[in-house]
Amino acid sequence: MRLPALVAAAAVLLLLAGCSSEKTGTASAAPGTSASPGASVDPDVPKVPAPLDVSKYTSKPCDIVPASVLSSLRFTDAGDPQLRDDGYGAAGPGCAWKISGEGVSMQVIIATGNRDRGLGGLTGLYGAHENGQFPFLEKAPDVEGYPAIYLDKKDRRPGGNCHLDIGVADDLAIAVYAGGYEGQQDSCAAAQKVAAAVVTTLKGA
Repeated sequence: MRLPALVAAAAVLLLLAGCSSEKTGTASAAPGTSASPGASVDPDVPKVPAPLDVSKYTSKPCDIVPASVLSSLRFTDAGDPQLRDDGYGAAGPGCAWKISGEGVSMQVIIATGNRDRGLGGLTGLYGAHENGQFPFLEKAPDVEGYPAIYLDKKDRRPGGNCHLDIGVADDLAIAVYAGGYEGQQDSCAAAQKVAAAVVTTLKGA
């Protein structure tokens, strides 16, 4: 059985991918819905300073987060990989981790599926926000120099669920979802730590 975080985070991405779901989590645009006519020139959409290459990790997404970072957050079990040809993997390859017996989970999705449909990057996510797919969008602190946003169907951070998207290229975002925490501070701190590790890993790839 797939981890709850995998379903939660991938559901947002799948909406952009063209599936309908009421679950919340990570982002993708339905057929017939573009990323909003003005999204590509929207001055609010931050540009990516130096695109990062994710190709090394699309076939092994669990390797994109170092084990030392995961263990520091108490994720010691092996990650559950999800590739694009497998269910929720339509959004792009990803990996989910959980802390056994606690309901705490972490997920990373490399949203190449959005990019391949011409709806990638933060531009696609801003467009999904503008057309009402994701009513909640808030700028997040940059992650190792890369722009980021909080995105969801509603703000679930106070309940311990933090969904963070980082632009690693103008047409590609990576989603990090931390779920099952006590509140906004700990969930988003965990998501930010994993996101920073992802960017650092990609810079060194």
